[in-house]
Amino acid sequence: MSAFLLSQIIIGIAVCFDLVSFQFKDKKNIIKCFICAVILIGIHFALLEQWTGAGLMALGAFRYLISLYTTSNKMALLFCISTLVVTFFTYAGIASILSCSAALIQNVAAFSNNDKRLRQLMIVGTSLWLTHNIVIGSPTAVLLEALFLSSNLIGYYRYYLKPAKTAEQL
Repeated sequence: MSAFLLSQIIIGIAVCFDLVSFQFKDKKNIIKCFICAVILIGIHFALLEQWTGAGLMALGAFRYLISLYTTSNKMALLFCISTLVVTFFTYAGIASILSCSAALIQNVAAFSNNDKRLRQLMIVGTSLWLTHNIVIGSPTAVLLEALFLSSNLIGYYRYYLKPAKTAEQL
């Protein structure tokens, strides 16, 4: 089996975690799904020799784990600096710039103190990862981000935009 095919299978498994993630209301459950997904996505990037993406996903798993216990702005700053360091040492052109930008936004999202802000920032970060995955030519990763973005938008609608039913409508 080629590294490319294996990477696509692994990212397919990550899709499952991403789809489920935003159907939770509780931020902790959302983050736990993210941890599982980013570990798999990082392996996928490593198999494709996309070292900035792989490094940022490894950092992302650790970031999400830490964000379960704190929403400290200092931790968000530490992870933003770490993101820049990883990108500096693995820089490989536009793909690195896109993944770095996405990771910086998701650092802020992970340390937000409510799920609404988390969702809003993840829409932006996910859009950048989607673009990154188009650039590196990983079709299943493109599908993953498109589905992740859709899941986030559905969850956002369900919890924040859908009008609550009044007693008269029931």
